[in-house]
Amino acid sequence: MPETTTRDHARPDVGRYVNDTLRERYFAACDAVHALGAQAVAEAEVESRFGTTHVYRYGPDDPAGESRTPVVLVHGAGSCSAMWYPNTPALSADRPVYAIDTPGDPGRSVQREPLHDPEHAAQWLDETLAGLGLDRFHLVGTSYGGWLALNQAHRRPDRLASVTLLDPGGLEKVGLRFFVWIFASLFASFAPKALRPRLAAWLEQPVLVVPQLRTMIHRARRAYRIRRPAPLPLSEADLATVHTPLYLVLGERSLLVHPRRQLERVPRLVPGARAEIVMSTGHGPQIDHADEINRRMLGFMASVD
Repeated sequence: MPETTTRDHARPDVGRYVNDTLRERYFAACDAVHALGAQAVAEAEVESRFGTTHVYRYGPDDPAGESRTPVVLVHGAGSCSAMWYPNTPALSADRPVYAIDTPGDPGRSVQREPLHDPEHAAQWLDETLAGLGLDRFHLVGTSYGGWLALNQAHRRPDRLASVTLLDPGGLEKVGLRFFVWIFASLFASFAPKALRPRLAAWLEQPVLVVPQLRTMIHRARRAYRIRRPAPLPLSEADLATVHTPLYLVLGERSLLVHPRRQLERVPRLVPGARAEIVMSTGHGPQIDHADEINRRMLGFMASVD
């Protein structure tokens, strides 16, 4: 019997797996990364007009935490919710946590319609969170997930208690230097094991020194075809419409944004926004400095609650 493939009848604007075998190998790698963090207490499939969204639910450890406002995590491009493994233990010890596999990226969600239009992206997230029964929550996004979170605060803010952006997209046009870093990191991941710690420090790329994470990224690249253009940044007029409590965390050596520029710009445009730069890190502060970022995020959410 021939191997099942997703090539037949595939839409050119919808992400897909190359075949079932590579998909299952990738899922096994995702499970290994998930195992580094908190154990999910439940998983759900939520239907919307854009596809089926897979969601992991964590904690809280303390029964009293069930009454606290939940957290929703939205990962970066080319990854899945397993990337939150450094953050799920601390966050879910305090309050309920939901981690979403974004349709259009490699994960357990199934995309049927494109999401790259900003209004469609906001509608998808709103339908998904309504399907989970979440009327109020803290939204946390990193990289592309940061664009999704910022777009939500602009277009569909009614359910949002707060938004936390971790070195996010959506503030600037993605420049050549970021893509050079991505390709350099990919090549470095094939370097001999003894060299990877030095390359990881030089590139500010923690993926290189976490074997499970490295395997997951490699298998994602082989297994999945992303069919989504880079999102456009929000305009200054768009940012000025955001009134949701906002916390912006930038890596000192980020190549996605210019940290000093955004440290001044975002609080000027978004009333009451808090913006901070984390030293000695690049695009992954929540991985490089997990304990510190977890503490800061929980402190911010508590202040909003």
